[in-house]
Amino acid sequence: MARSSEETSALPFIRPFQAFFRTEAASGVLLLALAVVALLWANSPWASAYFSLWDTLVTVSIGSAAISKPLLLWVNDGLMAIFFFLVGLEIKREILVGELSSPRQAALPLLAAVGGMVVPAGLYALVAGSTDYAAGWGIPMATDIAFALGVLALLGTRAPVALKIFLTALAIVDDLGAVLVIAFFYTSKLSVAALGVAAVFLALLVAANRLGIQRTAVYVILGLGLWVAVLKSGVHATIAGVLLALTIPARGEHSLLLRMEHKLHGWVAFGIMPVFALANAGVALGGVSFTEAILHPAAFGILLGLFVGKQIGVFAFSWLSIRMGWAVLPSGTTWTQLYGVALLTGIGFTMSLFIANLSFVGLPEAAPGAPAALDLAKIGILTASLLSGVVGYVMLRRLGASNA
Repeated sequence: MARSSEETSALPFIRPFQAFFRTEAASGVLLLALAVVALLWANSPWASAYFSLWDTLVTVSIGSAAISKPLLLWVNDGLMAIFFFLVGLEIKREILVGELSSPRQAALPLLAAVGGMVVPAGLYALVAGSTDYAAGWGIPMATDIAFALGVLALLGTRAPVALKIFLTALAIVDDLGAVLVIAFFYTSKLSVAALGVAAVFLALLVAANRLGIQRTAVYVILGLGLWVAVLKSGVHATIAGVLLALTIPARGEHSLLLRMEHKLHGWVAFGIMPVFALANAGVALGGVSFTEAILHPAAFGILLGLFVGKQIGVFAFSWLSIRMGWAVLPSGTTWTQLYGVALLTGIGFTMSLFIANLSFVGLPEAAPGAPAALDLAKIGILTASLLSGVVGYVMLRRLGASNA
């Protein structure tokens, strides 16, 4: 069957997204596999080896200067800075030339993402806001793009391309919101001296951009300096990744930003994120029943926020923006399909686990012998993500096939 001229002209813009979609979908499958491995390992006879591995102290030194951290923190503060760097590149590209480049294009995913952050945080606050676990309000705000797109991939042609693009743009705005939340609300005591050094490195990066420097090595060297300075400042080190991304030149068809994004996607999707999942998804349940754990305020607040709050917030804000004429329904999609995608946004895995580490590390056990607060958060995240993925998939498969 011959393609129309309109379809043919759109191909150069659709193909890059399809390649991105395939990468993220496959990464979601790998993430799920590693999360299962982590859970089984943490509750097996070899559980001590799992926790000992991530507690291993690793030291990097240059002369008298040294950084010593457990392996888990090298993953969460170091490798995840690269993940956040890629997130920053994606945000910058989407704002410059992508789905967020014009008010009309950006309206629906932007407003949907806002609803998907505000409502879950509010529901969590209702459940746990008056407890010792109030700091976890940011955990249910995030959407895991790899898992969500992985579920859409299982639907094949039942999910229109426009629906996949909408979910991708929404998740990217969601990531931007999570970055801002981490920067402003999950920051420890600040070192003014270290912040000053970070500002110098950031100024040098901006100057390199303004001078049109396209050499990767320049940004890598200055970026490492920025990362160390931010790490020592009290601001979470991963924010350095986003700041670095915003200074990468984006001018031209073959810009450094596009080249870096292309090269990093595979490493992040099939290396960094799976390692993060393996390191962070392990939860030792011990003798505590699942029902007892999930009804704890920390776990239940996250479950309610992700599974209920996300779908309500995303769909309600989408419906309102379309009814008010601020946005339009994605081409070829139905309201049922949009609601199915709203369900999928409750898959919060990667970013939710990351914020949970910032929220609950150091909090005591809920009771003697009970899981630690961080483990309870993980139970809530994994349960909500599983429910959101399964229910969203079933709805899209059974009720959203009219446009297949």
